[in-house]
Amino acid sequence: MKSFSIAAVATVLLSASGVLSHGYVSDLTIGGTTYIGYLPYTDPYYNPPPQRIVRKVPGNGPVEDVKSVDLQCNGYLSSGSAPAPLSATAAAGSSISLHWTTWPDSHHGPHMTYMAKCPGSCTTYNPGTAAVWFKVAHVGKLADGTWGSDAFITNKAYSFKIPSTLAAGNYIVRHELVALHSAYQYPGIQFYPSCFQVTVTGGGSATGPSAKVAFPGAYTATSPGIVFDIYQGTGPYTIPGPAVWTG
Repeated sequence: MKSFSIAAVATVLLSASGVLSHGYVSDLTIGGTTYIGYLPYTDPYYNPPPQRIVRKVPGNGPVEDVKSVDLQCNGYLSSGSAPAPLSATAAAGSSISLHWTTWPDSHHGPHMTYMAKCPGSCTTYNPGTAAVWFKVAHVGKLADGTWGSDAFITNKAYSFKIPSTLAAGNYIVRHELVALHSAYQYPGIQFYPSCFQVTVTGGGSATGPSAKVAFPGAYTATSPGIVFDIYQGTGPYTIPGPAVWTG
């Protein structure tokens, strides 16, 4: 029987991921420091695996069932979210930049960013189905007809700001790209969630809006924005989920 090196296996898997043509967070810039994202086609083959701030994802494919716990952080077989071993330090009011792998030209749609406060260390916290998430940013269909996802197609990058009044503490950030190219009926919409961990410093005493959401639970099959025909829908688009909380 032939034996294969880790490098050879990783090369094959990376090639396969390119064929699938979806994506995941490749790296982040927080407080002037760049952090490599969780790399699903190489990280599992190292012993010990690399220490990341980004929670595990199984690959570059989507979650399509709004009732699945995997909608939370794409944490396949991990009750929706497998804690990462590290957290990054981020000041309240500062911006975080995310970079994705190449995003397909056809995968137009919105992107949303949520946060959830960890009761202790995020390195051991799994929110399960608790309503702990609040939205801090989103971009949908713009006035010129382009989509939030188009920024990822052109430059693979996006930045959002941590609310300046957010209380210091440990948080999970849930960022997702949504693809609507098959969303003319349900199921069809594709969610690409990714979660990472930060320790917020400074800030105020705010803990987000009083009403928070759960994943799953924030979206249903009949929620606005879940079914939308991007080829025939020339009107406005309603971004799924709650309103943005800015602090």
